[in-house]
Amino acid sequence: MWPMNIYDTSSDKFQNYYKDVSLRMKNKELDILIVVNMFLTGFDATTMNTLWVDKNLKMHGLIQAFSRTNRILNSIKTFGNIVCFRSLQKRVDSAISLFGDKNAGGIVLLQSFKDYYYGYESVDGKPMPGYVDMMRDLKNKFPLSESQIIGEQNQKDFIALFGAILRMRNLLLSFDEFKGNEQISERDLQDYLGRYQDLRDEWKRKRQKSTDITDDVVFEIELIRQIEINIDYILMLVKKYHDTHCEDKEVLININKAIEASPELRSKKKLIENFIAGINDVDDVLNEWHEFVVEQRDQDLNAIITEERLKPEDTRKFMENAFRDGEIKTAGTDIDKLMPPLSRFGGGGRAKKKQGVIDKLKNFFEKYFGIGGSSNFTEPEHKPVTYNLSGQETLSMAAEPKTPYGKQP
Repeated sequence: MWPMNIYDTSSDKFQNYYKDVSLRMKNKELDILIVVNMFLTGFDATTMNTLWVDKNLKMHGLIQAFSRTNRILNSIKTFGNIVCFRSLQKRVDSAISLFGDKNAGGIVLLQSFKDYYYGYESVDGKPMPGYVDMMRDLKNKFPLSESQIIGEQNQKDFIALFGAILRMRNLLLSFDEFKGNEQISERDLQDYLGRYQDLRDEWKRKRQKSTDITDDVVFEIELIRQIEINIDYILMLVKKYHDTHCEDKEVLININKAIEASPELRSKKKLIENFIAGINDVDDVLNEWHEFVVEQRDQDLNAIITEERLKPEDTRKFMENAFRDGEIKTAGTDIDKLMPPLSRFGGGGRAKKKQGVIDKLKNFFEKYFGIGGSSNFTEPEHKPVTYNLSGQETLSMAAEPKTPYGKQP
C-alpha cells in the first residue's frame, strides 16, 4: 500500500487541503495530479513537466493552463509538454495570436522534430543549424582520433559546440523519433564527455590561478548530470570483468571511460580503482563493494576526525544528516560545534581552520555520497544497500540552445 492522506474538504478545512496539495506538488511528492478547474490557473510549480488535456479550453483559460508546464526550472527543464485529447489547434492559435501576436506561435510552441534535427529558418529569417549539422561539425573539427584539443580558441569552440549539442539533445529527447537517430555511439559519446570534463577541470584551474581569464565559457553541468552514469552501471561492468576471471581488459577501458564521462564519479575514481584491484578472490562483487565502501569510508572519516581533532560522535551524526539530506550544510554554527574549543591564549586563525574542516568534509562527501554502503554513521552495524543490475539500458543524453551555436566567443 502507498501512504495516503485523508483530507477533510469541508468549507472550513478546504484551505488546509489546498495548501497541502500545492506544497506536495511543488516538492515533487505527487507524480500525477488529476484536476478539473483548480490548479489549472494561479498555481506555479517549476518541476511540473507534462499537462494532459481532456477539456475544451479557450482563450485566457487555455494560455494559463498551458503555462502550468512552461516554468523554466534549470537547463534540463527548459520547456513543458502538452498532450491533447481534444482538437484544440485552432483555439491554441487564436489564444496565442490574441495574447501575443500572429507570429508568436513560432516563439511559444516548439518546432517539429525535423526542424530541430535538420535545421530550419527562424521567424526573422535566420538559419538555425540542426542536430545533424552540429554532429557533423563535431566529428570534422574535433575528431576523437586527435588525443587533445590544442589552443584556447579551439577549446572555446569545442565547449560552445558540445554545449549546443547537449542542449539540442535535451530538446530532441522529448520526441519519440529521436530514439535510434542519435548520430553517435555510446562509447564515442562517453569519450567526448570525458574531453568536455577535462576542459572543465582545466578552465577551473585557470580561473583560480588568474583573474585575467574572460568568463565567457559556459559548461552545461546540469545536462551532463542528466545523462549521469551511476554506480549501478559501473558495478555491472565490474561484475562482468570479475566473471571473465579479470582477463577482459576491454571492460576496464569501458569502466575508465564511463568514470571520466561522469562529473560525480570522477571524485570516486581512486576508490573504484582500488576496489577493482582487489576483486580477484571475491565471491560476491556487490556485497564486497558494500563492505569495502563502509570500511574505507569509516577509515577516511576517522582520519579527518583525528587530524582536525573533531568531536567524534557529533561529526558522525553531522555526516549522517548530510548523507540523508544530500548536501553538506555549512551555514550557521553546526561546523563550529564539531571543532575543538578555542584556546584563551592565542587561538588565532579560527576561520581558516574552520574552512579547512569544511573543505575536507566536502571532499569526503563527494567521494562517498551515492555509491552504496550504510547511511548510518553512528552504529557499528551497517545495513547493506542492494543494486539491481538487470535490464541496464543504453545511456542517453540531452539539450536546447542558450548561446547560439556558431557564434564566436
